Amino acid sequence: MIKILAMLAPLFLFVSCDTGQSPDGDEAKAPEVASVNSSQLEYTEAPCGNYDANGMALFGDLHVHTSYSFDAAANSFGATPEDAQRYARGEAIPFFPLNEQGIPTGTAKIDRPLDFLAVTDHGEFLGERALCRAMESPKRDTSFCQNYRANERQGMVMLSSVITTETPERLQEICGEDGALCREYARSPWQDIQDAANNANEPCKFTSFVAYEYTGTPGTSNYHRNVIFRNEEVPALPVSYIDAPIDSKLWSGLDAVCKTKEGCDYLTIPHNSNLANGRMAPYMQLKDTTAAKLEYARTRLSREPIMEIFQHKGGSECVNGLSTIFGAPDELCDVEAVRYIGEKKAYVIPGIKDGKLVLEPGITVATECEPGTTGNSGMVGAGCVHATDFQRSALIVGLKEEQDIGLNPIKLGIIAATDTHSATPGAVKESAWTGAVTGEATPQQRLQPGLLTSGIDGNPGGLAAVWAKENTRDAIFDAMIRREVFGTSGPRITARFFASWTMDKNICSNPDLVSVAYANGVPMGGDLPSSSEDSKPSFLAFAARDAMGQKLEALHLIKGWVDVQGKMHNRVIPIAVDESGADSLCTLYTDTTFDPNQSSYYYLRVVEPETARWHTYDCAQIPEVDRPDVCSNGTYPETIREMAWTSPIWYKGL
Repeated sequence: MIKILAMLAPLFLFVSCDTGQSPDGDEAKAPEVASVNSSQLEYTEAPCGNYDANGMALFGDLHVHTSYSFDAAANSFGATPEDAQRYARGEAIPFFPLNEQGIPTGTAKIDRPLDFLAVTDHGEFLGERALCRAMESPKRDTSFCQNYRANERQGMVMLSSVITTETPERLQEICGEDGALCREYARSPWQDIQDAANNANEPCKFTSFVAYEYTGTPGTSNYHRNVIFRNEEVPALPVSYIDAPIDSKLWSGLDAVCKTKEGCDYLTIPHNSNLANGRMAPYMQLKDTTAAKLEYARTRLSREPIMEIFQHKGGSECVNGLSTIFGAPDELCDVEAVRYIGEKKAYVIPGIKDGKLVLEPGITVATECEPGTTGNSGMVGAGCVHATDFQRSALIVGLKEEQDIGLNPIKLGIIAATDTHSATPGAVKESAWTGAVTGEATPQQRLQPGLLTSGIDGNPGGLAAVWAKENTRDAIFDAMIRREVFGTSGPRITARFFASWTMDKNICSNPDLVSVAYANGVPMGGDLPSSSEDSKPSFLAFAARDAMGQKLEALHLIKGWVDVQGKMHNRVIPIAVDESGADSLCTLYTDTTFDPNQSSYYYLRVVEPETARWHTYDCAQIPEVDRPDVCSNGTYPETIREMAWTSPIWYKGL
């Protein structure tokens, strides 16, 4: 263990650059690669006054829903994209509880403002939602819309039935035979979303992206992605799961509409792979040819550089018990996990019968997906588990695939998010959580089992962090494209991670540490080139505590590799430990087991000491005699470990 000198902390505590103010039609056809090369775009405006070539750590939320989403709790109190923007910037917004007239009487305010934001309301049902809610709508008084408005969860399930199929189609009774009415009514809310982002965006102080969520849920499995646009040049309407029910068609569909707008550029971010039942494996619905796989990999490498590793529906870093991955169990894989291999668990699948919400209970035991198959019902915590459902094992699958076709189709950096459906981006404090989705408005509600891995199984979620040269759309977007990003489970922990063949062993005491590291190595998200000598790579790992959070306990280096027999391995290596807690940790670790013939990846995990889980605070608010069993029966752990995860660094074997 090496504790960094106090003089070095200012080099890394760049917490904010705020200045103090509070489709192709044939599935066998390879998707086109967009003509815009994001990583090559240059700044066209003068840099910010605090521009930093070495980068500053900016914290934000790239997954947020408001009342413009068909399934959002925000519909109860009318929070709009503008409200989410105001909340992220530190203003109070109307919130639960509601009075007898349904008017919010409470307020919500973040503990400290964010640096950037993307409101990602669902792109699928902007028009359907408006048709059922707008007073002047020609469909408002239909029985469908009356039932949709009668109950939030009922309305959510009624529309969700469209996107849980493999072949989604718009509801004719609302949209008409050709769907034109729903597309027409989607234009106004989509414009509102754009206006809210563009009006809130303030270069050098606060960045707001135009964005939406692509909400594919085939077989009630998670196939969701957030679509983030570089700037204000965006399509006339979102390309949704209904338009493009597979990832390759999403990208080709976005490429097609972006080509009609100069400067239009985008990236996609998959989330909740922990609930995917193997459906986020690459090459879905493609021909089993090397050419098709290569074209898919090229497009994904260009358009999908990062993924969410953590959010309110659980962690997606790792799972213990996979038979295809060799490595010791990791107890931290279980922190805020909603699925365990071999676990028997009750679940509920919502449905509609005679226009009313019905809940079908079931019992599942999580098993591995059979080779070459996918499962169902991951969104309710059921179905099989696949190696590509979790970041750590999926990255190894990508290494193995690279050996076969020459490109890695699962080369994903790491962020985290809240996925709040209450218009409260960045509301991640365990001690002050007010819920994320419908049915979580009170402590009593949050302490019950919920739908979609919510309620007591949920958590406040995390934050996305980027190493950007300034707080602007271009700078943050470019950081995401080059994968120089990291995620946290909530705290604003700052992390740096570099790999090098020639790093000075005393670098942790060098006041120019960052500049030296860039000059002599590659940062998180990069590729470590081959060495001409018989040398071993070294990894510079640094982390600083959240100034308003806990001290740090440990740095873990996570390594994944494929051996010469083609077997997939992973290992957790503690490289710095301070059980008494440290303000910052820094170490240079050399991988003495490195084999230049083996493809591998490495990422850094930062760990805090145990702290109280959110539900213990809710339990404390309820008189002891009225507390539910989860407050005392030990079913849920009373403590958690807050963490941060950097994007990996990859090495391609000789």
